[in-house]
Amino acid sequence: MYKFIGNYLSEAGIAGISMAACFLITYLVLKFPPAFLPKDQGRAFAVNGALSKGKTRGVGILFVSIFLICGLIFLPMTREYAIYGGLVYLMMLSGYLDDASENPWSDYKKGAIDLVLSVLTVVNFLMCNPSDIRFFDITLHLPPMLYAVLGVMLIWLSVNVTNCSDGVDGLCGSVALVAFVGYALIFIDQMPFVFRAGTLCFAAALLAYLRFNWHPSTMLMGDAGSRAIGIWLAIIAMKSQHPLSFLLLGLVFIIDGGLGLVKVFIIRFFKIKFLTNIRFPVHDQMRKNMGWKDVPVVLFMIGAEVVLVVIAGLLIRGI
Repeated sequence: MYKFIGNYLSEAGIAGISMAACFLITYLVLKFPPAFLPKDQGRAFAVNGALSKGKTRGVGILFVSIFLICGLIFLPMTREYAIYGGLVYLMMLSGYLDDASENPWSDYKKGAIDLVLSVLTVVNFLMCNPSDIRFFDITLHLPPMLYAVLGVMLIWLSVNVTNCSDGVDGLCGSVALVAFVGYALIFIDQMPFVFRAGTLCFAAALLAYLRFNWHPSTMLMGDAGSRAIGIWLAIIAMKSQHPLSFLLLGLVFIIDGGLGLVKVFIIRFFKIKFLTNIRFPVHDQMRKNMGWKDVPVVLFMIGAEVVLVVIAGLLIRGI
């Protein structure tokens, strides 16, 4: 399809058609979701977790699959991109199987899957790209092994912080949408077209999903969606040539979901009480201890992400 439409349309036109198709197909599929999708059982320890009981869960398997298929149809496919697509699919599938399981998978099982897929992702990156990172106008060459270790850490962090942030209607999807658009616009000169257009396609799929996930939601992306978002966010951070940009553009996810992971790690392995008066994820602190309603929490997080995107653009592009 790309070879055909590429004769008549510019890159902007191709990106526009692929985004429109991704949005429309995702909307129609979610409007009439298949019966095999699991139902949420409610979360006993989450704030307002019982309100999720009975909602269609795991719809990430639908919008992530649509994003990947639209990329194959409309975009100029490369081997590197295709392999990333397969790894995103496997990450999404692992999340969906966990969503559909009667007994949730253990943290160690999910961690092992994350590690394997993270390693494969970094190997694919280093086979197709130099192990350089840019920091403003400075280019640093890292030994491939060091880049590999740091890359695996980045992917693991991204997958887990986005997963932990998916606990309020509209939060994970909307923050990820802003981050994706930010990456595509800020790094328009550094990131290859197929990755920029693919990222915008993912954003379009999330926009359609948010029609059904905004408060009060009727369906949830589950681990199938949040884990796929996490790995793709890490991939485009590396492809931007500015992987450290994740510390800024992913800061909302890091603070919301990442601090809870740090707390659990310190308590579990060092037996040290840490941040005992703060509930994690932070969105639960805002709802339970600070009395915020769901929509203001999400709007605050979106606003924070927009500000971070603007700051990143000013710093990186020097506007």
